[in-house]
Amino acid sequence: MIRQIEINLPPFPRGFHLITGQITSKLDDLPEQGLVNVFLHHTSAGLMINENADPSVWEDLHRSFDLLVPERMPHYTHTLEGDDDMPAHIKSALTGTSLTIPVSGGRLKLGTWQGIFLCEYRKRGGSRRITVTVYS
Repeated sequence: MIRQIEINLPPFPRGFHLITGQITSKLDDLPEQGLVNVFLHHTSAGLMINENADPSVWEDLHRSFDLLVPERMPHYTHTLEGDDDMPAHIKSALTGTSLTIPVSGGRLKLGTWQGIFLCEYRKRGGSRRITVTVYS
């Protein structure tokens, strides 16, 4: 059986935001075994699974991504939507916009210190839409 849930996330500032709770709160009655796919409908944000306990990890990731993909590089040609737009597309390509997570015992089988993150790469990205597909 396959079912889908649409989730509209509120706007977040640039950075990495733990959204595990916002996803799991919409996932009642997960199968005993299966898969969950989380898909983000945007090209200037991303998804990732990472450390969910220490916020300094998220801050270090944010700074590291900004160093890897800086704004206002002279070779960017896609510049009409602001200085942060092309870097946001590149960062989104690095993290991806989809995650697949196993389900076991009716719960997402994340590691002890793992959480699902929205990676907001725009200064003002606006609300973000996610489709969660449950496969049982």
